[in-house]
Amino acid sequence: MTDGIRTGPESGAQLKPGAISFLDAVVIGLASTSPAYSLAAVIGPIVALAGVYAPGVLLASFVPMLLIASAFYYLNRVDQDCGTTFSWVTRAMGPWLGWIGGWAIAMTGVLVIGSLADVAVRFGLLAVGLDDLAANTPVVIPITVLVILAMTALCVLGTELSARVQNVLIIAQVVSLLVFAGVAIGRALSGDSPLDPLTPSITWLNPFAEGGAALTAGLLLGVFVYWGWESAVNLTEETTDSASSPGRAGIVSTVLLLVTYLAVAYAIVSFAGTDFLAGNEEEGELIFALLGEEVLGGWDWVLLVSVATSALASTQTTIIPASRTGLSMARRAALPRRLAHIHPRFRTPDVSTWTVAVIASVWYVVISLISENALLDSLTALSLLIAFYYALTGIACAVYYRRQLLRSATNFLFIGLGPLIGAGLLIWLLVRSVVDLNDVEASATGTSWFGFGPPLVIGLAVFLLGIVIMFGWRVGHPEFWRERPGLAPEQEAEQ
Repeated sequence: MTDGIRTGPESGAQLKPGAISFLDAVVIGLASTSPAYSLAAVIGPIVALAGVYAPGVLLASFVPMLLIASAFYYLNRVDQDCGTTFSWVTRAMGPWLGWIGGWAIAMTGVLVIGSLADVAVRFGLLAVGLDDLAANTPVVIPITVLVILAMTALCVLGTELSARVQNVLIIAQVVSLLVFAGVAIGRALSGDSPLDPLTPSITWLNPFAEGGAALTAGLLLGVFVYWGWESAVNLTEETTDSASSPGRAGIVSTVLLLVTYLAVAYAIVSFAGTDFLAGNEEEGELIFALLGEEVLGGWDWVLLVSVATSALASTQTTIIPASRTGLSMARRAALPRRLAHIHPRFRTPDVSTWTVAVIASVWYVVISLISENALLDSLTALSLLIAFYYALTGIACAVYYRRQLLRSATNFLFIGLGPLIGAGLLIWLLVRSVVDLNDVEASATGTSWFGFGPPLVIGLAVFLLGIVIMFGWRVGHPEFWRERPGLAPEQEAEQ
């Protein structure tokens, strides 16, 4: 059951129901996580922490994601609102927590869109041999802004068009990854690796082998690589069979991501060994550029294309949750009504989408001009926002369905206990993130801001800004805050 408001206040247009299929939703969920880029960014640091047990850490990181995906599935069944966490938390626990949950989703987009587009540009230039330009930040910045605007235009021109573009990009990305993984593990098994190859073992899936400290630190990195699958659920109002397809697409996306990550992680560790990966952990996603040359030789552009298309696809799909959340908040008077405008022809939230793109572009330019390391610190701060709104959603699921949890074992396990365990794990990781991000050594800049680690300053500043805006908006526009927590009408009828 939704709030029944689907209309842009000026245009009278509505989001287009049935614009994308279940398969399209799965593709968008996959693309939003940017698998090639995400794995490239974390594989070195995870290997440095856990050694050959890096696949096990990726497996352990999957557990809280699957539990939260269950929460998304069951909450979407009863409330098909494109605002997802914002709408569900508002109904379950009230407007204050709902508003700040929506703010967290929107700001993750603002913080990461520029970084994703930047990676797409740099790896695209590397793929065509323009290495000098890829390293030239004054050249990369304007091209990146143009990429953001181009991807935003695709989002505005129609959800169907966005889905078709994503289908092409995900095929290019997955094929490239599979070619790389296949060649890497084949050369490792044949002893043809120029590095320090290892024989794959099922024991690599043990996340506890290197001890609790390594697992905890690895989980903080591992959760990041799964983030984004819920973009499929943000399109719930535009998906066929909106009550079940988006939620199922989210779950399927997380499972496919797990399979992809384990396969590629096994191939990388087998081919390169742990010393090479741990020794190059500071290279970030550029480690794939090094590995591509070692594994594929003159065909290394295949892997570079994979990372470039991965980041490009995610640039587009990351705009979706931020813009749809803005739309949902605006039509319930939690943000300016203008953000709820829907284009009468394309039937997409054009004002909200362009607003997200402009703010993200400005943030990217400003933070990039400070330093490239500051841009990396803003990306690191994402872990705080991600853990927060995922955990909030898990708790909201149990609260929302509280009167139905004891009706069956399925309800208790998958609607109550599972989401709460997932939320608990993420809250624990959130606390650990606060501690770890306050360490100056964890900062890419290697300096402190106001006596704290820059990623922690950025993360907390985003939260504080949201609280200030929330209270300011509450004073002038109290309508949204008159909503009271409670079950949706359809649930009330079932009690």
